[in-house]
Amino acid sequence: MPADSEFSFRAARLEDADTVFNITKASIAGLSRDCYTPAQIENWMGERTPRFYEDLIARGRMTVCLRNGVVVGFVDAEPGEVTRLFVLPETAGTGLGRRLLDIGVAQARAGHSGPIRLEATVNAEAFYRRYGFRSTGRGHFSHGLGGAPIEIVYMEL
Repeated sequence: MPADSEFSFRAARLEDADTVFNITKASIAGLSRDCYTPAQIENWMGERTPRFYEDLIARGRMTVCLRNGVVVGFVDAEPGEVTRLFVLPETAGTGLGRRLLDIGVAQARAGHSGPIRLEATVNAEAFYRRYGFRSTGRGHFSHGLGGAPIEIVYMEL
């Protein structure tokens, strides 16, 4: 039986906001530490709170993944773009990311005929390349808290 067969997927619910917020923080801290400084990781979320994720969930485009009834990852997309994909570090390498990306790409294609874009972290670039995305450039983002900006990779499929 494949390792990822224990995963189930459903639309995110407002009560998932705290969990999605915590997954994002854990994913950044656990999977990005080899490519970004501790200060960058600390400032990454800016002043976001779970309320930010409530607003995203309310748009109806976020899908969460459950493992044994516990949310362990999520993807969010809009036409033409996969906007967020985060998993708990302990699920990396299980096939979960690819399954979430399948969902995100399908959502991004709905009502859109052009390329599918995303902004990848430096540590996730190889993951997206294996899926078929190609790099189109590099940039930075910052949440206005000062400190070093965070390098990202612009990619498209």
